[in-house]
Amino acid sequence: MALFGRKSSPASDVQAPAATAVDPELAALSGTYVLDPAHTEIGFSVRHAMVTNVRGHFGEHEGTLVIDGADPANSTALIEVSMASVDTGAPDRDGHLRTGDFFDVENFPTMTFRSTHAEERGGDAYRITGDLTIKGVSRPLAIDLEFNGSATDPFGNQRIGFEGTAELLRSDWGLTYNAALETGGVLVGDKVKLVFDISAIRQAPAA
Repeated sequence: MALFGRKSSPASDVQAPAATAVDPELAALSGTYVLDPAHTEIGFSVRHAMVTNVRGHFGEHEGTLVIDGADPANSTALIEVSMASVDTGAPDRDGHLRTGDFFDVENFPTMTFRSTHAEERGGDAYRITGDLTIKGVSRPLAIDLEFNGSATDPFGNQRIGFEGTAELLRSDWGLTYNAALETGGVLVGDKVKLVFDISAIRQAPAA
């Protein structure tokens, strides 16, 4: 199902292409959805000491998806993450990440992603581009998503689901703290891999 965009058939040499009809299954998904924090994960991994990866996630986040079935390219996403909720399974490391060396959560408590463009990549694959803001620095980020479908849960909630990945260089957002290793290289890699596993619940239209 083309969630964020539909490809029209090629035009013939003598006729203009007919308007593409709206997919009724897609139209039925139109509405506003909020992330279900109990079933949504926003995680990351980064190279440590040049030889292994540290993985973690953010335990507190919220977000809104607006699906436009009549014009899917106008669908939008807004996600806000509490940086103090970082969890790598090591309290001392998490405490360091909250300091000015990294996230500086006292002055910049929130990381935000606001979409600016959506496109179909074929099948259930999509790419959402937007502005990611960390420590007051906003830069574009592309997130590759797979649409996992929609369903009504046992409590009557209509859900949609996505899995997604993205890569960034933390130095582009001013996260430059590091330490040199005696054997060469640095303690913390620059490349960060982001992982998204999203479940969102449709909201009732305003009265």
